[in-house]
Amino acid sequence: MTMPEVVECISDFAAAISAPVRTHTTVTSVSRANSGYRISTNSGDIHCQSVVLASGAANVPHVPKVREAVPARIECVTTFEYCNPQRLPPGGVLVVGASATGVQLADEIQRSGRPVILSVGEHVRLPRTYRGRDVLWWMENSGVWSQRYDEVDDLERARGLPSPQLIGSPEHKTLDLNVLRAAGVEIVGRLAAIRDGRALFSGGLANHFALADLKMQRLLDTFDEWACRTGRDVEVGPREKFEPTRVPAAPRLSIDLQSGEIRSIVWATGFRPDYRWLDVPVLGRKGELRHDGGVVVDAPGMYAIGLPVLRRRKSTFIIGAEDDARDLVGHLARYLSG
Repeated sequence: MTMPEVVECISDFAAAISAPVRTHTTVTSVSRANSGYRISTNSGDIHCQSVVLASGAANVPHVPKVREAVPARIECVTTFEYCNPQRLPPGGVLVVGASATGVQLADEIQRSGRPVILSVGEHVRLPRTYRGRDVLWWMENSGVWSQRYDEVDDLERARGLPSPQLIGSPEHKTLDLNVLRAAGVEIVGRLAAIRDGRALFSGGLANHFALADLKMQRLLDTFDEWACRTGRDVEVGPREKFEPTRVPAAPRLSIDLQSGEIRSIVWATGFRPDYRWLDVPVLGRKGELRHDGGVVVDAPGMYAIGLPVLRRRKSTFIIGAEDDARDLVGHLARYLSG
């Protein structure tokens, strides 16, 4: 579905169930009140027994502290501020971060004619299609996306994984680091520090590439095993092998940011939730919401939905909302009934 189609789908759904949606309403505070909660907004207060936090995990760009050492002559933009390549100053661009947004912006900016350097750390590599089907078809049908949070070995790590290197173009093309290098994008390691105007990159590119390739192959093997076990082999294409990520022969370990080679930096370093309006003590030491599968800890009647691996691996995708909501509504109903 295109973006307008998604908007229309959600709008139609809200109309079909007569949802009492309040538009142009900003929540300024959620606090305890008697046996429930008080929601303060710019159009008055709302009192309720229960509240569901559905604000997601991508509210504020996460920019590392190294940003503070960037020379003043370099223009810095986050992915929230970025509009198009033409809004960047002429000259070279350093894109920091190689998850979904980072690789897409590196591709778009390179196509505009600007030289692009992409700083790569840990990432998740996936082909757009596998054996003739979209990779997300495989994720859903093989059951990988439905793996529950209490079945994941390292839940904290799973919730912090970068978004996969996928692009939603109509032609279903794969966009990975090999494709970017072939297009002329220069690949360097993770941005480790900026000292005396020089950007310093780690020398661990080969390790990051090998790990991403290994994890991708393990996932594809899981798809193959499922197709074989369920007899779906006959309806999909033959098994595929993908070229390993090519390691640059001698990737640069530093760049002089005062030389004029780089005129702007795009920080594609992820996002974090914004809970400044949440006046209930339910946040951990790193500012994360403390919850057990969406049931907020130490806050009876408070729930969350739409966070990474909330109850399943697909929790942050639209397709994951239904199953998570069904589970949480059951818990909510029991809470309201006493």
